[in-house]
Amino acid sequence: MSEKDITTKLWAMANELRGNMDASEYKNYILAFMFYRYLSEHQEDYLKKNDILDIEDGESINDAYVREASGDDLANYLEDIASSLGYAIEPHDTWASLIKRVQDKEVIPSDYQDLLDHFAKNTELANNKTASQDFRGVFNDVNLGDSRLGSNTNDRAKSISKIVQLVDTIEYKDENGKDILGTIYEYLIGQFAASAGKKGGEFYTPFEVSKVLAKLVTANLKGEPEEFEVYDPTCGSGSLLLTVQGEVPGGKKPGVVKFYGQEKNTTTYNLSRMNLMMHGVEFTNIHLSNADTLEADWPDGLDAQGIDRPKTNFDAVVANPPYSAHWDNNENKLKDPRFSAYGKLAPKTKADYAFVLHGLYHLSPEGTMAIVLPHGVLFRGAAEGVIRQNIIEKNYLDAVIGLPANLFYGVSIPTIVLVFKKNRQNKDIFFIDASREFEKGKNQNKLTEENIDKIISTYLKREDVDKYAHKAELDEIKENDYNLNIPRYVDTFEPEPPVDLGKVADELEEVNQKIAENKKELLGMLKELTTDDDDLRAQLDKFISVFEKN
Repeated sequence: MSEKDITTKLWAMANELRGNMDASEYKNYILAFMFYRYLSEHQEDYLKKNDILDIEDGESINDAYVREASGDDLANYLEDIASSLGYAIEPHDTWASLIKRVQDKEVIPSDYQDLLDHFAKNTELANNKTASQDFRGVFNDVNLGDSRLGSNTNDRAKSISKIVQLVDTIEYKDENGKDILGTIYEYLIGQFAASAGKKGGEFYTPFEVSKVLAKLVTANLKGEPEEFEVYDPTCGSGSLLLTVQGEVPGGKKPGVVKFYGQEKNTTTYNLSRMNLMMHGVEFTNIHLSNADTLEADWPDGLDAQGIDRPKTNFDAVVANPPYSAHWDNNENKLKDPRFSAYGKLAPKTKADYAFVLHGLYHLSPEGTMAIVLPHGVLFRGAAEGVIRQNIIEKNYLDAVIGLPANLFYGVSIPTIVLVFKKNRQNKDIFFIDASREFEKGKNQNKLTEENIDKIISTYLKREDVDKYAHKAELDEIKENDYNLNIPRYVDTFEPEPPVDLGKVADELEEVNQKIAENKKELLGMLKELTTDDDDLRAQLDKFISVFEKN
């Protein structure tokens, strides 16, 4: 079966099963059990590849695991698995064991909670700080007591069993044998985001927009880097981080890309951990944190003096933060090294520049940052005007790119991408107005490959393009009082074509001639009218007389 057929069939089945449950809630169940199946089968691969089990002829890996990892030996097996994988699943809880019990109708309501509780307990055996952080609480959002799954425990267990059976039907390879697990997972996240409306925008950046950001921050890479560290301070489902990996030369090689992210919403944070691992990213390369980025800066561990110093040398920073969000801009934050060099704090009701300064603080001198924001950051005054001017005078802002409206789930406004670099030699700012080039969709507009390629190629050439792009020198920016509103720099005005008066005169003469013909025809019809009523005859004659004069 093709990849498209697999994903389309899966979504149809998932949509039918969720019934009246909100898409943003239902995703927590189907995506979590997909991840559980992945972890279980990943554990089977580990047991087989490392010859940990003595598998008898005709015996499955799971049967051998159930037979050997029992009694007093179970603890040793779990510790060995956890030390290598960062987690361990007990023989009774493996996906194969679970499916057998579901098929044999031996599952009782408490089994699912026991399964998740055992997983949580066994992650503590990892003896690895990174592993513990990556797997701890990853299934906490699977609310097995939700009444929307069923009115009682038996009905809820049946609903979960249906989800488990659906997940078990998923083909993880396409017709050519290619592993498409990550693609399927990403597809489902996108579909749930689309169905969730405005809530969908909280955990998913459309792939086409992610691709623009990813290409921008990797545009200047020469050859394959030995290591590339990318950070997303509002990482959502982790999709933007994964898109960056796809644009790094050799980025799919194990260990090349290091993923860093922070996410305030715990449910979304769990989703991002699952998403990265489902795409084959080893837990040792995943560094995610569940916290409010503007309140709790990126934690990088204690130094020799016992101080937790934030990491400040990322090769790339990408972000699609919540637009004009509220934040605590207490004046004490002016002492925060992220904000102290810019004179003002972002307004309490518009945290856009707080996210910008946070990202800049963490960007390495040779790195690139690309961030999606509303147009207001280009021209709003007061504190934002001061911050904007300081950023420009420090020569950090590299480009302003206008995007079309209605690209994001639940947000119809047009947005922009700001590109930043700390070690720029040029003093100009490059403007691109790509707001009118898109493919119109039923619910959301989309950027096509052609649209994306034009944005990136224009950005790299850095040359003026009529009604599309302009390179503005610093003096021009100053003349506009550091106002960066795109229409000030890219003139997209389309003048009306000149009026051909001769053609208009001919058309007018033709119209008048037609009117005269119609009038003559109507007059003839009026004169043919007859009546025996003298009063009506007199009125008709008067009407005809007036009509003839006009």
